[in-house]
Amino acid sequence: MDKNIYAAKNSPLADGGTGSLIILAGGLGTRLRSVVSDLPKCMAPVNGKPFLNYVIDYFQQQNITQFIFSLGYKHEVIIAYLEQLITHNSSFTFHYSIEKEPLGTGGAIKKACEKVNSKNVFVTNGDTLFKASLPALNKFHLQKEAECTLALKPMINFSRYGVVELNENGSVKNFCEKKYYKNGLINGGLYMLNVENFLSRQLPEKFSFETGYLEKFYKEHTMYGLEQDGYFIDIGIPEDYERVQKELVKGVDWVE
Repeated sequence: MDKNIYAAKNSPLADGGTGSLIILAGGLGTRLRSVVSDLPKCMAPVNGKPFLNYVIDYFQQQNITQFIFSLGYKHEVIIAYLEQLITHNSSFTFHYSIEKEPLGTGGAIKKACEKVNSKNVFVTNGDTLFKASLPALNKFHLQKEAECTLALKPMINFSRYGVVELNENGSVKNFCEKKYYKNGLINGGLYMLNVENFLSRQLPEKFSFETGYLEKFYKEHTMYGLEQDGYFIDIGIPEDYERVQKELVKGVDWVE
């Protein structure tokens, strides 16, 4: 058996790829060094357990049965933790896609897609939790016959993120630069991707998913956005990492 696969019984993938998720967990976490020790961002502790644990828990609730972890920096720390986790839960599978050198978010997704055995796959960042409805995202993605569907979070009074503008049919109209916005839809870092169409593009080994794929090809009208107003947190900066400690209560559901 592939040493990078921890198999589970009775975990078939749902039609349309709703059972398969790539988690990008290779980040260095440099912006968190002032408040977190030398760990991958997704392993930053939140109320006694790694943030990644909360991400896995939520997506299990959304019927994800196959997790594909895209790993890089200190991947052995994440694998050791996941090995412990899998011994207590046999309802899902873990696959590992390990970068020998940084490939960028796009390169990481491209490499991880080699382990996907379904037509579509969800993708999310390991240092972000967007409590969106995967069934709704899946239904929309299939109805639109999209190559990529973005889950978009409505926000007010913000400057940390750029804005995604949509056409009336839900296709992506434009990606707007980071600046102050009174309101708008941001890219929540959660996607549904048609694997075959994505891999058929002439993409380099190393590239940014955001700038080298989304912003490069959206004018072909194969990318769509779906607004979802679920809980959203990105622990990439110390201020939000401190905030998540207050918004999560140990042992209970997300506080919204």
